[in-house]
Amino acid sequence: MPDRNQAALDFLLTRRSRPAKTLTGPGPDLDTLEVMLTAAARTPDHGKLEPWRFVVLGKPALTRAHALVSERGAALGYDAAKIEKEQLAYDRSPLAVVVVESPVASEKVPMIEQTYSAGAVCLALLNAALASGWGANWLSGWASFDRGFVRDAFGLEDHEVVAGIIHIGTETVAPPERPRPDMNAITTWIDV
Repeated sequence: MPDRNQAALDFLLTRRSRPAKTLTGPGPDLDTLEVMLTAAARTPDHGKLEPWRFVVLGKPALTRAHALVSERGAALGYDAAKIEKEQLAYDRSPLAVVVVESPVASEKVPMIEQTYSAGAVCLALLNAALASGWGANWLSGWASFDRGFVRDAFGLEDHEVVAGIIHIGTETVAPPERPRPDMNAITTWIDV
């Protein structure tokens, strides 16, 4: 039998995201955040292409994003409630990390695998933040799919998209456990 890392397994079996609306300051310092980013960058990456990158948003950048959501929402004709809901994501968190899918041309690695790798980076960063004792949440929202917003708020190039935005801060309340999948309903066993 292989050696078992029970602490890591216990963490994964009990991990729970913290809603961004329940996060406040302080957030992690830059040295602590760098450890989390380093952990996230250890994500499986077929071909070693690194088809993702990080954009770290401090509080001033989050405040600018909040204002830009209002501008872009109005330009797109969205109602006030939709705009306000999107703005909430940028209100309370002291820090957020945008995981940017930045695909690399490759004959060997299909784009879908690069997309999966970027998604895995999001989960790895979320788990690194939670394992470090911070509250964290993986969000997106309509603004993260709007080309004008992601260009102006995050500096994305035309070929890049937001894989996820990981909000990190101090949790103000622990969320209750939520229902989890019925493993029998989602698992097919073949020749076991």
